Amino acid sequence: MIKIQHSMTIHRPVADVFAFISDVANEPKWQEGVVSASVTSPGPLGVGSEAAETRKFLGRDMISRYKVTAYEPNKTLAFKVTEGPVPFEVSETFEADGDGTKVSFTLQGEPGGFFKLAEGMVRKQLETQIAGDLERARKLLEN
Repeated sequence: MIKIQHSMTIHRPVADVFAFISDVANEPKWQEGVVSASVTSPGPLGVGSEAAETRKFLGRDMISRYKVTAYEPNKTLAFKVTEGPVPFEVSETFEADGDGTKVSFTLQGEPGGFFKLAEGMVRKQLETQIAGDLERARKLLEN
């Protein structure tokens, strides 16, 4: 089981940070390796919405489909991969922190197949990637 947690303060209002991070179409702008991402279900984003992304990870193209499992504007966004090479769940919380927003990110999952054999390498890559992703989001939002 892999579980990774990372938090960062972004010096922008909660509503701005939540709007940017929860917009699936923004994923390629701030998440390393994401080639494309889109909502695949009708209507506005909310619990039960479905989305898909294509990303490069460890030199491989990976297509994952996921479902939103928690959605409270300006507070919480969570989703679970329903189809893809690595089953995982992500939870993001947003809270006011001085003049900015503290974003707390948790990823957990049980890799299988090739990814199970390389679990240590996958964990290290994910830790680095998540910290870098939040840093990219911070830079985009603060500039």
